[in-house]
Amino acid sequence: MTRTLDTITRWCATLAAALLFAIGMLITYEVIARYVFNAPTSWAEEIARFFQIWAVYLAVAWVLRGGDLITITVLVDRLGPRAQVVARGFALSVMLIFSVIAIWYGSAIALESVEVQRRTSTMLGLPQWITEIAIPIGFTLFALQLLAEAARLPGAWRDARRARGDAQA
Repeated sequence: MTRTLDTITRWCATLAAALLFAIGMLITYEVIARYVFNAPTSWAEEIARFFQIWAVYLAVAWVLRGGDLITITVLVDRLGPRAQVVARGFALSVMLIFSVIAIWYGSAIALESVEVQRRTSTMLGLPQWITEIAIPIGFTLFALQLLAEAARLPGAWRDARRARGDAQA
C-alpha cells in the first residue's frame, strides 16, 4: 500500500512542479504583454494564483515523504534514537489530527461554494470551489502519506534498537 501511495504522491508532486513551471510561463507572458505590447491580460494573475494553490496542496505529501517539512529539532536531537522515533510518531499524530480537521472543514466550504454558486470576485468570475477543493484533496493526500510514514515507524524503531545494541556492544 505504501508503494502505491508513494507513486501517487510522486505523480502529484510532478503535477505540482508542472504547475509551478506554468506559473512562470504565465507571469512571463503577462510581463511581456503588459510592458512590451501594452496589452495586459485579465486572466494570467488569477490562473497563476489558482495554479499556485493547487501546486502547494499537491506537493505537501511529497515534501513529507522526502522528510523536508520544516522541523524544530533542538529538543528531539538530544533524545536517544528510540525516543526520537516516539517523538516522530507523536508529530505524525498531531499532523494527522490537523489534516482530518482541514479535510472536514475544507470539504464543507467547497460544498457550500458549489451549493451557493460562489464565484471569484475577479473579471473571470470563476467558481470558487475550483481552488477550495484543493484543500481537502491535498490534505487527504497528506493524511494518507502521514499514515504511510506511521507504518514505516516500526522499521525505524528496529533500526533504533539495533543502533542501541551496536553502541552497547
